[in-house]
Amino acid sequence: MSLRTLLSFSSSATFCSFFLGCGVALAADWPQYRGPNGDGTTDEKILTTWPTEGPKVKWKLPMGEGFGAVAVVGNQAFVMAERKKEEACVAIDVTTGKEVWSTPLGKTIFEGAGGNGPRSTPTIAGDLVYVLGTYLRLSCLSAKDGKVIWSHDLQAENNGQNDTKGIKQWGNSASPVVEGEVVMVAGGGSGQAFLIFDRKTGKLLSKHGDEKITHASPTPTEIFGQRQVVFFTQQGLTSLDAKTGTVLWHADFPWSTSTAASPIIEGDVVYCSAGYGTGAGAFKISKQGQNWKATELWRQAGKLQNHWPTPIVSQGFLYGLYGFKEFKTMPLKCIEITTGKERWSQDGFGQGGTILVEDNVLIQGDQGQLVLAKATSEKYTELARAQVLSGKCWTMPTVANGLVFCRSTKEIVCLDLQVK
Repeated sequence: MSLRTLLSFSSSATFCSFFLGCGVALAADWPQYRGPNGDGTTDEKILTTWPTEGPKVKWKLPMGEGFGAVAVVGNQAFVMAERKKEEACVAIDVTTGKEVWSTPLGKTIFEGAGGNGPRSTPTIAGDLVYVLGTYLRLSCLSAKDGKVIWSHDLQAENNGQNDTKGIKQWGNSASPVVEGEVVMVAGGGSGQAFLIFDRKTGKLLSKHGDEKITHASPTPTEIFGQRQVVFFTQQGLTSLDAKTGTVLWHADFPWSTSTAASPIIEGDVVYCSAGYGTGAGAFKISKQGQNWKATELWRQAGKLQNHWPTPIVSQGFLYGLYGFKEFKTMPLKCIEITTGKERWSQDGFGQGGTILVEDNVLIQGDQGQLVLAKATSEKYTELARAQVLSGKCWTMPTVANGLVFCRSTKEIVCLDLQVK
């Protein structure tokens, strides 16, 4: 286990699972949206040289439509998918590829332009699974059998924002964040935009804020030793204390139609980007006493747009898919996070997703291609490539225990890339 991963776990429910035996979320697992640290990275090693015919397929199975990524803890994979005109959380046995359970969670969305089915990713903490559905239903399930432990309809109970522009058309795509003993989401109405629940009982602990939600999932992080969760709303970036939910700092940032990529944090720098002509920018966070401040470092209006794929950051450089509705052709770019300067660009990926696996970038292109490239600012260096999926592939890959999970609107494939 790396020091980086250990420190990330020390303030999370996953840490409790590992050391106290209340679950199986090991360092090699991928228990939430964007991985063990919530930042799209893992310290795992996978094979960097692939067979000519592609990686070994452990299993491949049809899956109902949806755009959320696969979460993996121990020997179970979890995913949201459309089932019989509803959305369901599905658990899959990683060894066999067989379905363990499927729990229906209410209506899902059928929308021609964006696509059908749920958009969010399950979050696993200990022996519980948390999901935030298309229409803002927050549910806690048993990881063992899928039984619903507790559930909240944010629309009915908290004057939820299902009618918010963008959300109304495409549905919620944000995933819940678990920090310690609380679950944090956004979606309530006036005075309750941010909602914090006890993760075991479902009791509402606090609510506040008037911000309008977007499609972006919040990012858990640590800045100056303070655990916090950064939300990307229509008003900009808002950071909440990970324990109490109180606001630490805010940075104004414009919005248009839909914001879907999550905030990226490296040290005291926070980067964000959105499509529909919005562009990208970065802020430097500072703290004096108990007072926090966000100062803009740079902004490029209408440029460096992350439509929905969230980049990753490594040693001061962003690696992400940049463009707007550039299906099939959208390039992978390397961008300096503190200046916004481009180091290199490589066309031909489309709107898929990126993660960092040890020191390499793993990219799922929107045509089902899986590509491994070096995370270096010098030049684009491709290590391996394979065609692994069919269907609309708008989702990031997942790496857990040497296995790579890729998902499209038609199927899920599990690839064996373990280093023996």
